[in-house]
Amino acid sequence: MITISKKLIALDLDGTTLNDDAKLSSRTRAAISQAVKAGCIVSIVTGRPNRLSENFYDELNLTTPMINFNGNLGILPHKNWVREYQYTIDKEIVMELLANRKKLGLNLIAVEGRNLFLANRGISSGFGFFPSTLQSNQILNQKSLKDNPISITVQVEKPEQRAALMTYILENFGDQVEVSPWGGPHPIVEIATKGIHKATGLKFLADYYGILQKDIIAFGDEANDTTMMTFAGTGVAMKNAIAPIKQAADDVTPYTNDQDGVARYLEDYLNLAVAN
Repeated sequence: MITISKKLIALDLDGTTLNDDAKLSSRTRAAISQAVKAGCIVSIVTGRPNRLSENFYDELNLTTPMINFNGNLGILPHKNWVREYQYTIDKEIVMELLANRKKLGLNLIAVEGRNLFLANRGISSGFGFFPSTLQSNQILNQKSLKDNPISITVQVEKPEQRAALMTYILENFGDQVEVSPWGGPHPIVEIATKGIHKATGLKFLADYYGILQKDIIAFGDEANDTTMMTFAGTGVAMKNAIAPIKQAADDVTPYTNDQDGVARYLEDYLNLAVAN
């Protein structure tokens, strides 16, 4: 079925492998299954936390490590793994944000780790990523946050407050962390360890499997995919990707994420049988 050398295929989720309903189509599942049977190594490399991506990992029947939080966590889902890694943030930064919440106009502060989720409040328009109602053991405060988190997600009350928040974080903690605005309409920024990106996780996977950079294919659509796209031998931007990603990519899919763009590309690239 496949005559080229073994490939490492890195899949972003939202806007890439998932359709516009944030689901895996049957064609995508079939194409990825065929790629694995053909000898390719397929791994999810996503900005999502593991709590919101393990379901897709299971649906794809993957057994490879998964990279979460934009390269800050590498795990073997559902297992304890000696090679697992994580980059964490000093929890005192969270305490500073809580103490200055009103001054900065912060609506939501959520912290996460592999087995950690705490927030200062539920959010009614959780857009699929945050619960609308918190359990008592999910409420963020000085006592409940015992471990350093991997990721801090902050939503400001008004979009015009986002730039000031980013400036505040960089001026006070810029030697430790970096801050990235979310794509889309939500006034949200994500705080993570400085210098860690999706390329960090992709290099980890390549080293683990002994795959050369030239044999890595990475699919993406948003700004957080940039380092992964440029690290991979073949960076593939989705047709629906933002312009800078298309410019950084080696190729662009002829179809969007809602048109099975990843599946169609793999079918063609790997000469896979097309699912009915």
